[in-house]
Amino acid sequence: MGVDDLQILREDGACLVVLKPAGLLTQAPPGIDSMEARIRAFLQRREGREAEEIYLGVPHRLDRPASGAMVFCTKYRATRKLAEQFENRSVKKVYWALASGRVLPDAGTWEDYLRKIPGEARAEIISPEHPEGRAAVLHYRTLAVANWGTWLEIQLETGRTHQVRVQAAARGYPLLGDALYGSTVPFGPQHEDERLRAIALHARTLEFRHPGTKEIIAVTAPVGEQWKKYLSI
Repeated sequence: MGVDDLQILREDGACLVVLKPAGLLTQAPPGIDSMEARIRAFLQRREGREAEEIYLGVPHRLDRPASGAMVFCTKYRATRKLAEQFENRSVKKVYWALASGRVLPDAGTWEDYLRKIPGEARAEIISPEHPEGRAAVLHYRTLAVANWGTWLEIQLETGRTHQVRVQAAARGYPLLGDALYGSTVPFGPQHEDERLRAIALHARTLEFRHPGTKEIIAVTAPVGEQWKKYLSI
């Protein structure tokens, strides 16, 4: 998969909303495949410009094994304004997740304090008194229950490292495919390189205010084939 597979969900001025596939990094050093690199290559080819002439801002990120809607910006000022929206929590982020087990109650709020574990690509829940703890809040509702577990719709209030994954796993509901946080159920193609494997976490809807026109932009990202065996959509 490469630049030819880039799926643009919406382009509006300096804002470019794309569908990030599972297993792909948001950003990476030169020479390593990433969402940013693919978009840069697409813009170079479309506009006939050199690499150093292309500006591409990254106001937020998605975990490598997750999929879904991401917004990039082709102007510095737009990037800064959009990054501020993410920081002040005015961007509406709705995720779909497939969790092991029967999540109870059917709807609710999870509130914890998280920290990124030093030297590891993992996060953990800690006590509110811990100096490194950062509040993590999400709201969820159940969309369906099946023999494999629970289909959740999640609205993030905060955006901590691995937040949905950690909070679900800590309650005994690891996301399908998320071996890092205890899942024993594979999700999607089982690539030999574990870094390319997917987890059942998808950024379904992204809603923000356009940094130029101030219009509310809402984009919904379709799920991949690996989701369709679990969902009645």
